[in-house]
Amino acid sequence: MQRPTIAFMYDFDKTLTTKDMQEYTFIPKLGMSAEAFWKKADTLAGAQGMDRILAYMKLMLDESRRHEQSIRRSDFVSLGGSLEFFPGVLSWFDEVNKLGSSMGLDIQHFIISSGLREIIEGSAIGNRFKRIYACEYFYDENGVATWPKLSVNYTAKTQFLFRINKGVLDVHEDQALNAYTAEGERSVPFRNMVYIGDGLTDVPCMKLVKQNGGKSIAVYAKGKEAISYQLMKEDRINFFTEADYTTQGELFSLVKTILTQMQAENALTEYQRGMKRLAGI
Repeated sequence: MQRPTIAFMYDFDKTLTTKDMQEYTFIPKLGMSAEAFWKKADTLAGAQGMDRILAYMKLMLDESRRHEQSIRRSDFVSLGGSLEFFPGVLSWFDEVNKLGSSMGLDIQHFIISSGLREIIEGSAIGNRFKRIYACEYFYDENGVATWPKLSVNYTAKTQFLFRINKGVLDVHEDQALNAYTAEGERSVPFRNMVYIGDGLTDVPCMKLVKQNGGKSIAVYAKGKEAISYQLMKEDRINFFTEADYTTQGELFSLVKTILTQMQAENALTEYQRGMKRLAGI
């Protein structure tokens, strides 16, 4: 019998990292504070009626040119080396994979982020994901960033849940994504999904996963529980816990319990399918 696939989907900034990825080295190199940069991006978005994600991507290019900083793909990738992660993140993926394997489950990890794919790829965990769905630039023949190739805002994140659900992982594949696929033929049923995020920008994904039988978890930096409490009160998540990814942390214990439940649910689904076949259904 084929192993059931369980998809773990993560936001990135302030979910796995301690702050927004641009704040480690990119913004300081501009001589700006993080507050000033994001305020300028929000002002641009408001003045031009722009999507906030496109506004920050444009501002990154504009400010880099203004400060004569290189904006090649390799430059953005190199920024990934400066990222700092919450405790346990670096070993988290191996530990969850090992746990899943012991339960007869195939674990896959995905990023669904409004941050930059290039920076994520260059980070210490960039090679741990089956797919990284995040904002990207288009690069010209000289390798210089010129235009946003992919913008992932907060509601656009949900399309990637359906891509994972149906197994249509390439972003240019639209027809296959929108084609009808019977529930039993989908690669990763929603009941086999776990979404981990940190805040209001993750709400569309959290709610969608939760409503369709998966599990949504809000994580928070120590002492910053308010948003998680709000999401729980509004019934948008299943669980919340501190962003401690060590095997001694509550998150790992919670995930172990979730996987135990998913293991049982998948076994029961297989039993039911077998009985339906016997009954000629």
